[in-house]
Amino acid sequence: MTDMARIIRKATLADMAAVMSVMEEAKVIMRESGNRSQWGDGYPSEEIILADINRDGAFVIEEEGQVVAYFACLPSPEPTYHQIYEGQWLDDSLPYHVIHRIASVPYVHHIFSDIMDYCFAIDPNIRIDTHRDNTIMRHNITKHGFTYCGIIILASGAPRLAYQKLLTL
Repeated sequence: MTDMARIIRKATLADMAAVMSVMEEAKVIMRESGNRSQWGDGYPSEEIILADINRDGAFVIEEEGQVVAYFACLPSPEPTYHQIYEGQWLDDSLPYHVIHRIASVPYVHHIFSDIMDYCFAIDPNIRIDTHRDNTIMRHNITKHGFTYCGIIILASGAPRLAYQKLLTL
């Protein structure tokens, strides 16, 4: 299947069941790759996806009319990014967008690249974070030219590896 059949669009309430199904499939991928602790305890919940939708930052990716991926691309500020430990942001003065909750079904490929192309068309300054055990996400983040900046702490108290990529204008 070619990427020409892939559509990125804003998520709606009507997508909720499909999004939650994609989240469950993504959790299986995480567990199989050794990431046993990220996205436990019902995270991400429908309430979190609804909050993304209400902030106008929830997106689905469709192939042939089927939702195959989800991500959030939200404008700054991101409260958990105010304090960074063991490092610093590449730039801490410009507005940015943050990408959260990337999830896809196992049979689609190049989703991360499509998401990056889409988000960098919105904003040349992107931040992202991930769990230390999420080797797939860490590989994709590094492969796409993000710089490791340090550690941020989620509202839950859990640490995350934080990255930033700033395109030159």
